[in-house]
Amino acid sequence: MKLKQLVAFTALIGLPLFASAQKEDNLVDNGGFESSTGKPKKIGQIDLATGWISPTGSRADYFMSDSKLPDVGVPENAFGKEQAKEGENYAGIVAFSYGNKMPRSYIMAKLKTPLKKDVTYCISFYVSMSEASKYACNQIGANISKKAFGTDQKVHLIDQTQIQHPDNKVFNATYNWEKVCGSYKAEGGEKFLTIGNFTSDQDTKYETNKKPKDSKITQIVAAYYYIDEVVVTMLDKDGECKCYTDDKDKNEQSTTVYMKQVADNDKMSTKDRIEKQEVYFGFGKTFLTPQAKAALDIVAKVMTENPTMSITVIGSNNEEEDKLAEKKDFYADMDTKRNQAVKEYLLSKGISATRLKSESKGNEEPSPEIKESDDEDLKLAKNRRVIFKVN
Repeated sequence: MKLKQLVAFTALIGLPLFASAQKEDNLVDNGGFESSTGKPKKIGQIDLATGWISPTGSRADYFMSDSKLPDVGVPENAFGKEQAKEGENYAGIVAFSYGNKMPRSYIMAKLKTPLKKDVTYCISFYVSMSEASKYACNQIGANISKKAFGTDQKVHLIDQTQIQHPDNKVFNATYNWEKVCGSYKAEGGEKFLTIGNFTSDQDTKYETNKKPKDSKITQIVAAYYYIDEVVVTMLDKDGECKCYTDDKDKNEQSTTVYMKQVADNDKMSTKDRIEKQEVYFGFGKTFLTPQAKAALDIVAKVMTENPTMSITVIGSNNEEEDKLAEKKDFYADMDTKRNQAVKEYLLSKGISATRLKSESKGNEEPSPEIKESDDEDLKLAKNRRVIFKVN
């Protein structure tokens, strides 16, 4: 139920450090959560993101790369690890909880201008399921309204969901962003955009997730999602809301992270024990999955046992990341960034920097793991990697 309450929104102060997620024609002020009135110190402080609030008593969360507090940081925080879709920051909500053991939360923003009657708008945002989620669910979407939601009670907002994924899919992929997008023909006068789950528990499809064996995150009895890059744009009379038709966009959304786990065998040569380990990444990602850390733990173990050994860390990216980097600087030099992420992890395990050299290969050396029968998405995933060479 919508309650008639005045909702105060903080005025925009200064310019965001990263403006790539903000479009000049975006009717959502601070759609990438880059502008803030302060740094979050605890969970539940989405109101520090300029222009955003929680419309119920269950407050949504704000994660910031500048935060020195582990619970609300980027990429690591209380619910797992995820880099921002673009820029440095993002929001987080509870979309579902079995038996309502954790109340749902929502994020809401006031649009720069009211929507115009009979005009069609393209509305999109990105979601990524957190590592801590015991559940995954569907029904995540956007509500567009003339009046603001507003209550201090920790309740579900049951209302229309005007924007959803066309398949109303269960979002069950960690470590990657998936797009929710659609067109909306305005009644006229709509001023508010709210993101969350507006459907009853009975009509929400959910599934249980198993926590990765190597994950140290404590699971919560909920489907918890990060939210980033919220965009509302007005379409021309003959304009089209291109949500999922662009090939670059499909690759950008890819949830595939190739996995190749090689057990450490003392009967193998020292050289093979290291060079058979490989680390794979998500599209546009540089952080390490639990499987990647397991491989690096073996590398660190062998190097510790052989203190005179040095290695070369060899990073690669795929051609689609290079193409996207021509328009978005964020995707540039992913090979070098992946090398750095791997080296930092090995340094944290006590391996000296003098024993770690690096090479950046870009997309010039396709992975030998690629098979002719692999689909294009899997081929691209196999090229997002770091391998090792004993010097």
